Amino acid sequence: MTTLTAPISEAPLEEGFRPHTSHWGVFSARMKDGELEVRPHAGDPDPNEIIQNFPGALRHRARIAQPMVRRGWLENGPGPDERRGRDDYVPMSWSAVLDKLAGELRRVRDDFGPGAIFGGSYGWSSAGRFHHAQSQVHRFLNTSTGGYVKSVNSYSSGASSVLVPHIIGDYEDLVKRNVSWEQIAEHSEIVLAFGGMALKNSMVTGGGSSKHVERGAMQRAHQRGCDFVLVGPLRGDLPEEAGAEWLSSIPGTDTALMMALVHSLVVAGLHDRDFLERYTVGWPVFERYLLGETDGQPKDATWAAAITGVPAQAITALARRLHGKRALIVVAHALQRAEHGEQPVWMGMVLAAALGQIGLPGGGYGYALGAIGYYGRRYNAVPMPTLPQGRNAVTDFIPVARISDMLLNPGTSYRYNGQTRTYPQIKLVYWAGGNPFHHHQDLNRLKQAFARLDTLVVHELAWTATARHADIVLPCTMTLEREDIGGNANDPLLVPMRPVIAPYGEARDDYAIFADLAERLGTAQAFTEGRTVRQWLEHLYEPTRAALAEAGLPAPSFAEFQASEGYDMPQQADDGGRLRAFRTDPVAHPLPTPSGKLEIFSQTIASFGEADCPGHPTWLGATNVPDAASPVVLVANQPRTRLHSQFDFGGHSSGAKHRGREVARMHPDDAAARGIADGDIIRIFNERGACLAGVHVTDGIRQGVVQLPTGAWYDPVDPEEDKPLCVHGNPNVLTRDVGTSALAQGCTGQLTTVQVERFDGNLPPIQAYDPPVLKAS
Repeated sequence: MTTLTAPISEAPLEEGFRPHTSHWGVFSARMKDGELEVRPHAGDPDPNEIIQNFPGALRHRARIAQPMVRRGWLENGPGPDERRGRDDYVPMSWSAVLDKLAGELRRVRDDFGPGAIFGGSYGWSSAGRFHHAQSQVHRFLNTSTGGYVKSVNSYSSGASSVLVPHIIGDYEDLVKRNVSWEQIAEHSEIVLAFGGMALKNSMVTGGGSSKHVERGAMQRAHQRGCDFVLVGPLRGDLPEEAGAEWLSSIPGTDTALMMALVHSLVVAGLHDRDFLERYTVGWPVFERYLLGETDGQPKDATWAAAITGVPAQAITALARRLHGKRALIVVAHALQRAEHGEQPVWMGMVLAAALGQIGLPGGGYGYALGAIGYYGRRYNAVPMPTLPQGRNAVTDFIPVARISDMLLNPGTSYRYNGQTRTYPQIKLVYWAGGNPFHHHQDLNRLKQAFARLDTLVVHELAWTATARHADIVLPCTMTLEREDIGGNANDPLLVPMRPVIAPYGEARDDYAIFADLAERLGTAQAFTEGRTVRQWLEHLYEPTRAALAEAGLPAPSFAEFQASEGYDMPQQADDGGRLRAFRTDPVAHPLPTPSGKLEIFSQTIASFGEADCPGHPTWLGATNVPDAASPVVLVANQPRTRLHSQFDFGGHSSGAKHRGREVARMHPDDAAARGIADGDIIRIFNERGACLAGVHVTDGIRQGVVQLPTGAWYDPVDPEEDKPLCVHGNPNVLTRDVGTSALAQGCTGQLTTVQVERFDGNLPPIQAYDPPVLKAS
């Protein structure tokens, strides 16, 4: 456990710089000669360059300066409207717009009940512990409307977060209290990474990182002699410092490769029978399937080679390399963001169990390690400031990626985690802190879904596509324009976030907006509890200070903390958590699964009777496969130059585009067959939509695959069309809006099939960042 230090003094801040943090790292900032300067935290060994998006974004033309109301909603009142996304906007005063919004909230609440309100947010709008949009909107709806229909799980881990409790136990135990980067640097001998551990992902953290340690840990492990093996279609999914061997595989086939590895171990007698007997349930059932006794098909290397594109001899050789080594199996989030995404997560655990490695330092199963910055790190030993959200009296919910299904099919049933549920009838969506036109799939279908609403309300700092589809648009502040506390439970540095500039235009923070709305609804006391922002910050900080004092550690007052450059918190030991304790004594420390053990066969899941997620890992081939019309597999992964779609207009993000478009990557043979050269503009299309992108031709991608990162703001060349061409390069005009399976209903946005051609027409201008047409009321 580390000790609390005095204010961070590694490099005192230069005059005028103020400490701050973001999801992509701790930094400091100041205004000088009218320009914003940002500098990464001095103690960060590998700073994230995404912070360089701040200067260009701070006063960009895409910022929203005043409250806006869509003309059709203002003139015709609430109700379904195909003009969303196609209409112009009318500026209004805060007083007038909040009066109208309060009236609409009251109408929906009183006429239909709080179950007709969906509280949409995805939580990424601010690293601050108080000005956290997801917490603010949920607290407001709970205290002022009686609750709301919520979403559960996430787009990133929708399949795994439902599956893991059935087969391993607590999800957080697996990803946050299990294998650490320190263990990899010191103990791992071979790391087999399905989908890799791309630094662009681990550079991002829910509350900000003061030290990005992933690159250094992999470099130290490699220098010590640890082998890294990357399985996937993209060579860059492990950094150069790992010195990785690349097994280029067909996207979506990882489960088959894992099965073949286990089959190779079993037929050679190299699997750990003792571990399987003592720590797992269901191995005999799965083994019969693996050997082909139940379906006539042994899951051997020859079988897998035809599916995965990895030679059979390479599979058997890899299995032998894994045996007897401190082996770590990593499965990226990306693998479960696809059809049958539960299967590679489950099968990764089985592979690690067959090797007998689960629970060992630097060995076992590191699911999602590298997917986000707080995985593989220690927990803090004191509580972090957290805004209470109140009680939600509405028990209804949907899996997060099923919002279009909900809006398009109210009253219809669907399966989720062994239950038959019914989609509610939603009249009003209140969205703060997220951009579904980034997160969601099949954007043309999402547009149709939003058209069914009575009212869509959005808090936003810039004119995203979500804001352009809203009826009421309320401008909110950027973090640099407000005071807060920054940090997360897996990073020791707690940061005073001090503002560096006044709010843009008439922008207000979410708390101020909700406080005024609550006043109009007669619920101000319940929402604010009579506190100002500063008083809330003091209130939220107090449990942290008290815990420090109780531990006999320095416990600065809130005033001392806010005047500092940040404080290091004590952290828990890197002890391997519940899985290490389980390995040490499975009787005294059972896992929180039905059997208390790792479940290779789950009787619970089998009892659900879902054909697309049976009771043990099963090879279920994709239904969306390349054909003559769409012969190429599209990988729509996370971007390198921004978090999701945030600050896509920032300098760092914009500088990586080509002729203003997002850049796709494709193999030289695929490019040559289509007459495409590096630097061309290409059109990527399928039956759902089409987009333009720049292209980089590289042998770092598998043939038959094109990769286009998410996050370019949706930019339809003609919004009046039903399926307009996105000229900016948003791949979610192409992706499928279907669930991973009836078990989890997770997002399948990682993979789809497309065609690619060179674009030779006149290049349409980028208009995504231009404010919409404004009209006087």
